Amino acid sequence: MNRVKTFVTLTLLGGLAVVLPIAIFILLFQWLFGQVSELLAPVVAWLESHTEFKDTLARLVVIALILGGCFLIGLLVKTSVGRWAHRHLDHWLGRLAPGYNTIKDLVLQFIGSGGGEGVLAGPVARVRIHGPETPLSVTAIVTSRHENGDFTVYVPTAPVPTSGFVYHVPGSCVEILPDVSVEAAMKSVVACGSGSAALLAR
Repeated sequence: MNRVKTFVTLTLLGGLAVVLPIAIFILLFQWLFGQVSELLAPVVAWLESHTEFKDTLARLVVIALILGGCFLIGLLVKTSVGRWAHRHLDHWLGRLAPGYNTIKDLVLQFIGSGGGEGVLAGPVARVRIHGPETPLSVTAIVTSRHENGDFTVYVPTAPVPTSGFVYHVPGSCVEILPDVSVEAAMKSVVACGSGSAALLAR
């Protein structure tokens, strides 16, 4: 009886392990698509009335146009004229729109500001937060390097890596893992450390 119960339980858990990630991804995509659709409703309505695109296809076209626009803006700000316009736009938005600078700083800290710093831009490291002689270590992402050799690192918490802790540690406590990508580290954090053996073996 116990063998049957164990078999049923393990089989059910195995099925859930396959189905749940797919279901969560679909639900997240539906929610995000619904939010974007509400924001783009006026443009979608205009597109439906002036073209042959209908409903979902029209929304997809609008989303593709927005992504294309973001790409073109990214190209523009790489030019001297684009940088000048962006600098002045930032200045005026910072003065006229309360909270704009805070939002901008949060985004830049997460994705990096082009200077090699930021959560997604930094290298993955194994950090001994209690000192170099202590065997305890954590998976971290280097977010800043200081002139005196110290590091600032972000240690994401499991299973939600968008929350975590910031530590300022000496260089002797930081072991950079050049072969480990930020994406791989985040996957390990989301999985509550599962796969860490292969991650650290690199």
